[in-house]
Amino acid sequence: MNYLNILIKGINENGEEKEYKLKDFIGNNLILYFYPSDDTPVCTQEAQSFRDSIQELNKYAKIIGVSNNDIQDHIDFHNKHNLNFIMLSDIKEELKNNFKKYLKTFSTIHRATFILNRDGEIIKAWEKVDVNDQIDEIISFFKTKNKTF
Repeated sequence: MNYLNILIKGINENGEEKEYKLKDFIGNNLILYFYPSDDTPVCTQEAQSFRDSIQELNKYAKIIGVSNNDIQDHIDFHNKHNLNFIMLSDIKEELKNNFKKYLKTFSTIHRATFILNRDGEIIKAWEKVDVNDQIDEIISFFKTKNKTF
């Protein structure tokens, strides 16, 4: 199955439940980041980094966080930390399994970030993410590309 067509439940920027396909975002660049679990220390730090950098990142792309937590976990995590981006509940790990074939080094996704261009093509992947440098690396990538994709 094409990863753009997988239907996944999630929550929008306001924490409201919704169903998504990545195909729905064609025309926008996407920052798609996979993380292990809601409300754990490193995952919380990562989500807060995206939250705190949303204005700068939204100049370049929409942000989507993906884990196998259920919708209620996402809603609780969203509300507790005032998150402001889309979160997908990949409970069956369909999206994750489709994206792991794009990894060069690892056979599974623990924590990874992908940039998709406006056509839904993967143009950058970070297979091993350091949450302390992640936002700077993403912004640097976009500035280097100068929005030409």
